[in-house]
Amino acid sequence: MDNARGARFHVRSSRPWGDNCPVRGADPWKSPDPLGEALHFLRMTGSFYVRSEMSGSWGLALPAMDDAVWFHTVVDGSCVLSVPGESTRELVPGDFALVPHGRGHVLAADIESVGDATSVYEVPHDYVSDRYAVITQCDASGPDTVLVCGAVRMNHPAAQQLLRLLPAVIVIDADSGPRRARMQNILAMVADEARSLEPGGEAVITRLSDVLVIQALRSWIADTPSAQSGWLGALQDERIGGALARIHRNPHERWTVAALASSAHMSRSAFSARFTALVGDSVMSYLAVWRMQVAYDTLRSEDVVLAELARRSGYSSEAAFGKAFKRAMGVSPGSVRRRQDVALVPVQSSR
Repeated sequence: MDNARGARFHVRSSRPWGDNCPVRGADPWKSPDPLGEALHFLRMTGSFYVRSEMSGSWGLALPAMDDAVWFHTVVDGSCVLSVPGESTRELVPGDFALVPHGRGHVLAADIESVGDATSVYEVPHDYVSDRYAVITQCDASGPDTVLVCGAVRMNHPAAQQLLRLLPAVIVIDADSGPRRARMQNILAMVADEARSLEPGGEAVITRLSDVLVIQALRSWIADTPSAQSGWLGALQDERIGGALARIHRNPHERWTVAALASSAHMSRSAFSARFTALVGDSVMSYLAVWRMQVAYDTLRSEDVVLAELARRSGYSSEAAFGKAFKRAMGVSPGSVRRRQDVALVPVQSSR
């Protein structure tokens, strides 16, 4: 899919002089917030958004979509969110729900309506743009519930690392605490745009919705004890987080355990042990897999010569790179290049 169609959240930087920085004193490349830096790598593609106006005993069955993140927010009224195997949740204005693994699920007026939900493919709708549709299923009295929903993919390896750690459903409720104040402000802006239907409103909603997804992830990480361990915990660790940020920022640099340990002000043995304990993988194994994930992302987003990509990834030949790539990613570099992404369009035009 053309990445220009999706909102892009991407930070690129380089360190051309490696560790031989001509600037003395504090390291100008040290990240004060490795977790925040990792979130900046999120790049959303294949985005599709729907505003739904519903009344009566309605229900929408949303399809499973591989590698997609569904999100939902209620503008007016209320509804329930039913994800198989999870507790049914009521959503009210100000709530923001994520279904991170693309599982099929149902939005409905109430619990009784879940079983009678209609496939979103079969509900009348109109396209406002190629990425924004309006679904209307209400009587003459107007809608009881107004929703803004969407589906996005995040293809950067930092995003994939994060998504694998998320639960089947996340609901950030409307109870505004200090961390959620910004999110509530953005939700209020989305609600205003959805109600006003002014020209260009769909563009504003799509941009704000992308920001909301990242804000929801930040809120979940901050409020969830399990997010303080594993890879997320490692990113927040004072020593290991900085080393991970260096790897993420400059994966093609000739890193060694000794160099990364030195950057963390630790001995090689202590650094290796702490890295493995937190991340669940050895330093060099993590680096090798990360390089392949970055190469995968590059193949999908850039027109790059394989020989050059092999060199960037630290391999002297395409053949050696190809074998390592397939071992790490399960597919060959050529098959990734040939792959055409399927657009995230869960409804078909009724026009």
